[in-house]
Amino acid sequence: MIENKGIQSRIRVVVIYEIVLLLGLSCFLPLINIVAISLSGSAAVTANKVKFLPVGTTFAAYRKIIEDSQFWRSFGISTVRVILALVLNMVLTVPMAYALTKNKKEFTGRSIYMNLLIFAMLFNGGMIPTYILVKNLGLLNTVWSLVLPGALPIFNIILLMNFFLGIPKSLEEAAVIDGANPIQILMKIIIPCSKPVMATVALFSIVGSWNDFFSGLVYIQKIKNFPIMTYIQSLNVDIQEMLSSGATSTALKIATELSNRNLNAAKIVVAVIPLLMIYPFLQKYLITGIVMGSVKE
Repeated sequence: MIENKGIQSRIRVVVIYEIVLLLGLSCFLPLINIVAISLSGSAAVTANKVKFLPVGTTFAAYRKIIEDSQFWRSFGISTVRVILALVLNMVLTVPMAYALTKNKKEFTGRSIYMNLLIFAMLFNGGMIPTYILVKNLGLLNTVWSLVLPGALPIFNIILLMNFFLGIPKSLEEAAVIDGANPIQILMKIIIPCSKPVMATVALFSIVGSWNDFFSGLVYIQKIKNFPIMTYIQSLNVDIQEMLSSGATSTALKIATELSNRNLNAAKIVVAVIPLLMIYPFLQKYLITGIVMGSVKE
């Protein structure tokens, strides 16, 4: 009987591993296909001959993206945007989340602020009023128009607040007895104890800021000020336009190796590389931060 249970347990584990492997492959194989398409010639891509290995290998798509000076300018703009958004998000959300962990006696009007936050999370003014506000503030065509509208993500505040509530009150009480003020408690006790949720919120901010291309289309009117995602989204292959503009023979040769499909695949790969470099350093905190920060009061 014991031996049968042991065999059943092993079979169950094998089945679970196989299911997880299949799910992993279902996510990983499309990425391989995208990379293969980005490295393949336009004829093979158009004929749907590319599966998981490049056909007629060429780096024309990457050359078109990387050899463009505007690409690097836009890359720098997005880097500045990510840094500014991350700093603003952390500076604004962490103190606010900590203040909202206090009870009504410690923080008069706490329920009013909470209701306002929930209301603002569910309902917003919409794109047109936001655009008018950004325009009236004189922020169009600046990096601040990409940062300030999302400087206070309410979901992150709630995530942080619920995580802070899980930290034992005895730590704060001991600090108060030792003469610590609220800022010292936040900086020396709460934040060091909250690395998982801090890393989670930081990852949300970085990924959201880097991947957002729509804000650039709305608030930026000059191509030279486009963030990287908005710029590469606007790239396309138009051989007729190149012919009419008198392009060189080298440029035309590269263009014949390109189609919008493999150029779009290269865009995806280029867009994902910076995130793949950051994610391994923060992913170990991600699940812990989300789970513990999602527990309601």
